Amino acid sequence: MVAMQKDVNATMRGILVDWLVDVVDEFKLLVDTLYIAVSYIDRFLTASVITRDRLQLLGVASLFVAAKYEEIHVPKLDKFSDITDGTYTNQQVVKMEADILKYLNFQMGSPTVRTFLLRFLISCRGGNCASAKRLELMCCYLAELSLLDYDCIRFLPSVIAAACMFLARFTISPKIRPWNLTLQEKTGYKVSDLRSCILRIHDLQLGRQYSNLKAIRSKYSERKVISALPAFFGCYMHFHNCLFL
Repeated sequence: MVAMQKDVNATMRGILVDWLVDVVDEFKLLVDTLYIAVSYIDRFLTASVITRDRLQLLGVASLFVAAKYEEIHVPKLDKFSDITDGTYTNQQVVKMEADILKYLNFQMGSPTVRTFLLRFLISCRGGNCASAKRLELMCCYLAELSLLDYDCIRFLPSVIAAACMFLARFTISPKIRPWNLTLQEKTGYKVSDLRSCILRIHDLQLGRQYSNLKAIRSKYSERKVISALPAFFGCYMHFHNCLFL
């Protein structure tokens, strides 16, 4: 994207993704639809030049395509144009949809961070239902934060999912080493393989990156997921010891 786009940058992309999080909630779409839509946006931006006044059009059309791929009940076209406050017409959304599909060559499906995260959570789930749910919510929160950051595109989805697992486990239980041989075997990654990704998502978690984008934080604060964060802040040095030992 950096090489291709002259009028669109990573910050604008982050704002678009943040807005799409709210749209997905308003339309009551699956979170899987959000991940796929962001994937379409990133793939399109690597190959087709787009101006900033059409970036929101790309976002809403990508979500429309993703909903058709993922959802059982797809919102009507009018809802996708209306959500932009009349900035774009139905015809413009349909035209952008066609451009996206042409670029994708109708290769609609691809594994996302969520694909791997759910697999890891199932394979590593313990016996306590309450703690398993808390871990799942924290992992999902961190994974959605990673969508905001274009720099995370350099990591494989499976790496991001494993890094979210590491951070979530440490956030919830900072006195317990967050990685072990079982997790290494189930995910296929050692901590050393994940270190750069963990640090990047850690910055997002602490609000060092994209702290002005509130949709995901607001969404998960309502579910009381972020209430686990204060314990994490108090164990900063222990966190780094876990990364580098």
